[in-house]
This record gives sequence, structure tokens and C-alpha cells, in this order.
Amino acid sequence: MDLTSKLPLSFYRDNDAVTAARALIGRVLVTQIGGFLTAGIISETEAYMGVTDRASHAYGGRRTRRTETMYMDGGHAYIYLIYGMYSCMNVVVNSTDIPHAVLLRSVIPLLGVEVMKKRRSSGGRNALSHISDGPGRLCAAMGIDRSLDRTLLNGERIYISDCGLAPSDILTGRRINIDYAGTDAERPWRFFLPSNDRLYCLTDVHN
Repeated sequence: MDLTSKLPLSFYRDNDAVTAARALIGRVLVTQIGGFLTAGIISETEAYMGVTDRASHAYGGRRTRRTETMYMDGGHAYIYLIYGMYSCMNVVVNSTDIPHAVLLRSVIPLLGVEVMKKRRSSGGRNALSHISDGPGRLCAAMGIDRSLDRTLLNGERIYISDCGLAPSDILTGRRINIDYAGTDAERPWRFFLPSNDRLYCLTDVHN
């Protein structure tokens, strides 16, 4: 698997959030931070469709110091804190001033597993399948924090490889923890690999 091959910026700029969220399943997120290479297969995403999506940070055209990243050209990382302490990574897609974003919810560890464990302070106690299976855990394991907000995803520190899996099946469901979004909370804009496919990835890569 050639992880040096990166998704072109045209991928991010030519797709809306729903299309990109589905297409990112099976791709590989790569970071080179603090001298360590880590990589994981993207296994769960959520689409946020900008000004018309009540679940989006940009709903109604909201623009703040934090959300301004969403209005940049597709291909930038939008990274923010939740609960004042956990980083979450989004991929900005679509064109300038169209604030679409894809939340990366989970990756399956591929490279740098021991580094991921140390970053999670797990001491090897956590099962491999739980090192990076949530947006906060993902960022902690891969060394992603707010300092990488607005980073263009065609560099060396953080990018998405255009290699990866070709999933035989991608499941959809409602997004998580957005009950405040009214009818938008019911939209099937979460995409994820079936549990058996995730297990296959883990055993195939690491055993």
C-alpha cells in the first residue's frame, strides 16, 4: 500500500459533504507529527452540509473565529475542541464560502500502533479496535490538535492517501449527538464500515 499517494485537492473541491463522507470510507489518514508516522483506515464519517444543516457549526451562515475555517476552499483541516479538551478533525470540502465539512469519527490503526497507544496513555491496555474509534480518540492517537487547524491536506504533516480499501458495503445512519438539530438529526449522513469489515481490516493488517 503506497501511502505517499495523496488525494488531489480537486477531490475536496469537487464534492459536497455527503458525497465526500461516503467516498472517504476506506481511504487512509496519515500524520507525521513529532517525528512519528501514523496511519489509519477511515472507517466512520459524518457529513455536515453547511448553512442549511441545523447540525452544522455554520448553520444559518454563522461565522465565528472558530468556524471561519469551514468557509475556506475544500482541502483544509477544520479542527476544534469539544468539552474544552478533546480535538475533533473535519475535512473541509466544496468551494470557498460553501461551509461543507466531513467529521472523521473513526480510523482503524494501520501504522504506528505503538505510538498511538502511548499517545492515548493506554499502556497497551486498550484493545486495538478502541484506540481510535471516536473523533476525540482518533485525534489523540494520531497526534492531531488545534495547531493543525487550517492545514492544507496536501502536505506532509497530515493528509489523506488516495489508496486504501474498496469497501464491499458502506452502512448509513443518523449522525450522533445532534438531537438539537430537529428534523436534520434524522438525515442518514453518517457512513461506516460494517463491524465484520472492521474486524477483517484489523486481523488482515496486524496478524
